[in-house]
Parts: sequence; structure tokens; C-alpha cells
Amino acid sequence: MPSLHKKLLRELWRMRGQVLAIALVIVGGVGVCVMSLSTYDSLKHTRDNYYANYRFADVFADLTRAPLSLAARLRDIPGVVQLEPRVSAPIKLIIDNFDEPVTGLAISLPPAGTTQLNKIHLRAGRLPSPHYDNEVLVSDAFAEAHQLATGNTLGGVINGRLKALRIVGIALSPEHIYQIAPGSVFPDYQRYGVLWMAYRPLATAYDMQGAFNNVVLSTARDASNKQVMQQLDTLLEPYGGHGAYTRAEQHSNQFLQEEFNQLQTMAVLFPVIFLGVAIFLLNVVVGRLIGNEREIIAVLKAFGYSNRQIGWHYLLLTIIITSLGIIAGFGLGYWLGQLMTEVFATYYRFPALLFATDPLQTAAVMAICYAATIAGTLRPVLAAASLAPAAAMQPAAPAVYRRALVERMPLAANLSQASRMILRNMERQGIKTLLAIIGLAAACGVMMVGNFQQDAVDKMLHVQFKLTQKEDIAVSFDDALAKRALYSLDNVPGVNYVEGLRIAPATLRFEHREYRSSVTGFAHAPQLRQLRDANLNTIAIPAQGLLVTDHLAHKLGFSVGDRVEVEFIDGAQKRKQVEVAGLTSEYLGLGSYMALDALNRLIGEGPAVNSALLSIDQQHAQDIYQRLRDMPAIIAINLRQTVIDAFNESLQRILVAFTLINATLGAVIAFGVVYNTMRIAFAERARELASLRVLGYTRGEVAYTLLGELALLTLISLPLGFALGALLCDVMSSGLQSDLYRVPLVLAPRTYGFSALVVIVSALFSGLIIWRRICHLDLVHVLKTRE
Repeated sequence: MPSLHKKLLRELWRMRGQVLAIALVIVGGVGVCVMSLSTYDSLKHTRDNYYANYRFADVFADLTRAPLSLAARLRDIPGVVQLEPRVSAPIKLIIDNFDEPVTGLAISLPPAGTTQLNKIHLRAGRLPSPHYDNEVLVSDAFAEAHQLATGNTLGGVINGRLKALRIVGIALSPEHIYQIAPGSVFPDYQRYGVLWMAYRPLATAYDMQGAFNNVVLSTARDASNKQVMQQLDTLLEPYGGHGAYTRAEQHSNQFLQEEFNQLQTMAVLFPVIFLGVAIFLLNVVVGRLIGNEREIIAVLKAFGYSNRQIGWHYLLLTIIITSLGIIAGFGLGYWLGQLMTEVFATYYRFPALLFATDPLQTAAVMAICYAATIAGTLRPVLAAASLAPAAAMQPAAPAVYRRALVERMPLAANLSQASRMILRNMERQGIKTLLAIIGLAAACGVMMVGNFQQDAVDKMLHVQFKLTQKEDIAVSFDDALAKRALYSLDNVPGVNYVEGLRIAPATLRFEHREYRSSVTGFAHAPQLRQLRDANLNTIAIPAQGLLVTDHLAHKLGFSVGDRVEVEFIDGAQKRKQVEVAGLTSEYLGLGSYMALDALNRLIGEGPAVNSALLSIDQQHAQDIYQRLRDMPAIIAINLRQTVIDAFNESLQRILVAFTLINATLGAVIAFGVVYNTMRIAFAERARELASLRVLGYTRGEVAYTLLGELALLTLISLPLGFALGALLCDVMSSGLQSDLYRVPLVLAPRTYGFSALVVIVSALFSGLIIWRRICHLDLVHVLKTRE
């Protein structure tokens, strides 16, 4: 083995603590990156295979009613490959031993019993027979939530008629990977389910014999979906077409894609932060190591080693440390990726989960890590290679000192000699002091990044479900009803207050941009659903004009005072120009709002509502649920508390899992930074500390001069760390903005406190290690002449 390699191994062993700490920082960055990318790749690969194998449709359309004979004309549209007309019907479900309202969607299967698009995957059982009018498939998630199995029965109310339904199979569909109720943001498998029935019994129950109200189709690869949808809308308009939409706008796929985008964001931002800290550490460590080995470098050059050999020697040190971090980081990342994929598997419903990684991404991560760490240490390595032997043989020129600031301070006389030494050294070694403070601040900032998301989730819950949505129950009607229909709800015993709403599906357009959403009409001065601005102040509903979510306004590029086109997605598909009267601030979903009377006028109808909000006496809750379930006009019932539970179950499951992993890795990184800072300081001053011991200073006094300085540096770094952490959290928050939800920048005192605590505990633990080394200083070695 070459002598330089032996020297390298000895140095690695001598610096094993620092090497391990730096490697842990790299492990954290690589681990988070690999975890996020492997989870993303696995889910995307699984989804894409599922879509392809089960023929997920490209275009969807709802309508009021059309004869089956129209399907032939629809199939003749240029670009259409396959098309299936269906009946879809809202259904109220009655589950034994479950008293809360349960709603769902019933979808017909083709007369042949099998689908060519959005194909069914049977987990258990068989397909429903067209010869029986009570056989159904139920979605896997719903069956699991209620422990339903083939052979069980449940009650179903379709079109106001109660029917006993027998479960003959448990199924999955690519159309409902993300299974959510209309108007909801998160899935609630206990209170919303998807059922499939043979066409004939469902069409009969819903008065749709020989007709359909929903159509799905696939298009050719070279076809223009926009042109296909235009022709489809033209043909469906006489039959109450609600406007066709693409796969990208389909609820399940849209929400799934938003989650994937968030996952991709996390896969980039966290590793960039972690690897940035690792590069900083490597630069400091290698730079100071070379500074302490001036004489050794000179001797090596005197023995004939070239600049290239010297440079490669120290560069190899960086490569080995980086390699240790990459190898361990990939192992940790793959393991965490499998765990996270399993977490997502309970959230999304796939027939099989395929854990996959992209070799190109793996190679890219490795290349970026090596390039970043080598670039970070290149300057000190080049400095070592270019160091002249004659100059290196001599100790570095002493710094030019002057009377320190602390000695000119009036209070200096009250400080002990050791305290003045600490302050003098910090001032005179200004660059090193600054680097140490930056490193410690980075440790604090990394911890804040790993923990702020819990604060954000708490804020989202508070704003959405305490300040904005104050109702106990929200109900939806099967059609727009006269406002007097609210009296029947107000007369239910236990109902304290009722507000009517009208929710009109609509497409908003501004210039060349558009977004499919809805316009909600509010009564004057609503009490149960209050819109808020960015400062959380209540916004009054204007008599005219549109209020729009600020994120939607930014997405479409308009502002207050602009006029936007609103196309209502109903049978008439009316288009109106409406002025934007104000912006609202919301964390969940995208929407637009108007006064109820103004919305009804735009639609061209009299006073009408299709939804209602109820405030109730919780002592009468079960009786109210029963009364609402028995009302034929009500097709959906949502309880605010169940929405909150679904929010916690869905969003927190993912965010908290990521937060826990990132906080843990952040703590490891924080310790690595703190330990390296202290270990480097000790290595640089070991001779000075031993000299003080020879001069008669006690171990405690010697330790105070070093550990006291490090303690002061730690305390100074915390405010800077808080500022850096807030900046990094702001970057993270900006990357977690989507149509599904927006994660706000919220930093609670506990986040600051916990981050500071981790840094302080790391400093205390590192201080104990340094104390042990101070106790074992070689006092004989220091008496020898260094030169």
C-alpha cells in the first residue's frame, strides 16, 4: 500500500469522530433525497401501470339524460377510440351498527358485465349479475372501513327508494384511487363509498332505462382532447351536458397528481438544505486539517511527492467521507422509501404496489453529491498542493494583533482572566468565529425545517374548521330547491340555525387561462361559513361581483377589478362576465363566491339553494342524522367533525411521517455540525490548552477557556439560526403550494424552543466529549519544540 494511503487511513482513524459526524450529515441529505425520490418513483410507476393495464379513460362527461342510441354518434367523433355510456347515481347507505350518515356513488357496469374502460379489479368475489337487481360491488377502502365482506348486505337509498343490497364482490378502480366525496378535499372511507351495479338494475332504480347520464372515453395518441371535448359538448348540450373534462381534471387523478408534486418538492428542497450544510462542514474541516498539517505537507514535498499527489491525497479524504455518507444514505433512503410507500399504500388504493427506483436518478444523486462535496473542498486542497516546501516548513506567520475591544470596555476589569481570553480569541479569530456561528446556526435552521410543518397543519385546522367552517352539518340536495325548503330543516328538533347555499359548478376563464371549479352563493351576512382575508379578518359578501381564492387569482393571473368569464357547467352552459370584487385566503381547495341572489340571477333562476349548513344541539345529533337520512331530497350529508377527522387522518399521516423522518435526520445533522465545530476548535487549540495546563491552570480553568467560548458561540448562533430557519421554512412553504392545499408559513414557539434545545443538548454532549479529551492532554508533548 502506498505510504500516502497509509497516512490517509491513519488520519481517517484519528478523525473518526469528525468523519462520522460529517458522514451523518451526508447520510441525512442523501437519505431524504432517496426516500422521497424512491417513494415518488414507486407510486408513479404503480399508478402509470395501473392506468395502462386497467384502461383509465382520457375524457369524462356528465349530463342530465340521453338515450343510449346517442352513444353511436359519440363514438364517431374523430379521435375517439373507445366510449362507454354509464349511469351514475348518488346513493345514501345504511350500515348496521353505524349511526352516522353515509353517502356514496353508484356506477353502472356495461350490459355485458365487464368494462373496457376504467376496468374493475376484484379483490374478492365476482361481478354483479344483470339478472339480479340487488347485487353490488363495493370499493375496497369502504369495505375495509366497515369490515364488509362478500355475502353481507347493506341498505341503499337510490332516487328516494330504499333497497337491500347484497355485496357480491370487493373492487378497485383506477377512477377512484383517491376516493373522496364531491366537495371534499380528503377521503373519508367510513362515510363515503363507491358501488358498482349492473346497468339494468341501476338504470331501473334511477329511472334511466335505455338512457345514460355519464360517459367515459379513450382517445387516440395523436388526437386533440380539446377538439374531442368540443364536439362531445356540442352533441351533449341538448341533453343537459355539464361540460367534458380531461383526465387531468378528474378528481381522483388530480388530487393524486398534486400529492406527487408535493412529494417531488420535498425530494428536492430537503436534500439541497442538508447537502449545503455538509459542503460547508467539509470545507471547514478539510481547510483546517490542511492548515494544521503545514509541516507534514512540507516534509512530503521534500521527499519528492508532487503537487498532484498531495492534492489527490487530500481530495481522496473528501471522496472517502462522501462515499461513506452516500452508501449509508442510499441504504437508509431505500429503507425509509419502502416504509413511506407502505404508508401511502394505506392511503391510495392500488391492486399491487411496485417499489421502483430510477437508475438515472440514483446516478444523478451520486454525481451531485460527489461534485458538490469536491467543489466545496477544492479551494483548500489546491492551496495544499501549491504550498511551497520552504514556506510550509516554517510556522504560519503570526497574526498582527492589537488591543482587543474587550480590553477597552469599561466592564473588562470585572471579567475573569479566562473570560477575557475567550472574548479576545473570538475577536482576533473573527473568520473562524463567524464560520462556527454559521455552522451552529445552520444546525438550528435545519431542525426548524424538519418541524415547522406540524405548526402549519395546526394553523390550517384552526383557520379552516374554527374560523371559516362553523357549521356542524352540511347537506346537499339532489337539485336546486326553493329557499322555503330550508324551513323543513329548521323545523327538525335540535337544529338551532340553518343557512342556505347554492354551489354551481363552473369554469373560470381569464385571457387564455381557465380553471374548472365552482361558484358558491352565500346568503347575506352568513354566520356558519365565513370567508377570511390574508389577515384572517371576515370578508363581507358583496351584493355584486365575485370573491375568489387568492391562489386561484394568482393561478389565472387576474386581480381585484378585473372581469373574468364564468361558464356555468349545467345544461344551459351560460357564460357571464363578472367583476372580481375581492380575494379570500384559504388553505384548502380553490373556490369563488358570490351573494346568493346575484348567483341565482346569473344562472337565470329565482331564489334557490342546493345545499344547506346546519348548527345543531349535539344532544339530538343521532335523531337529526336519522331525520336527514330519511329526507328524499338530501343526497349527501357531511359532518364537520368527520371532515376534521379525515383531514387529520389524511394530511397529517403524510406530513407528520415526513416531518418525523426529517426532524430525526435534522437532529443527526445538528449534532454533526455542533460536534464538528467543537472538535475542530479543540484540535486547533490543543497545544495552547496543554500549555495552559503546564503553566498551572486547572483542568476546569482550561476547559472553561474552550467550552465557555463554544457555549457563547452556541448562544450567539441561536438568533441567527432562528432567522435562517425561518428563511428555509419560507422556501419550504413556497414549495408546498398546490390546488389541493397550501401549507402556510407558521412557526410556533415550540418549534423555536425544540430547535434550540436540540442544538444545546448537542453542544452539551459534545462538550462532555471535549472535556474528556482535555483531561487527557499530553503535557510532555507540548514542551517539545514544534519547529
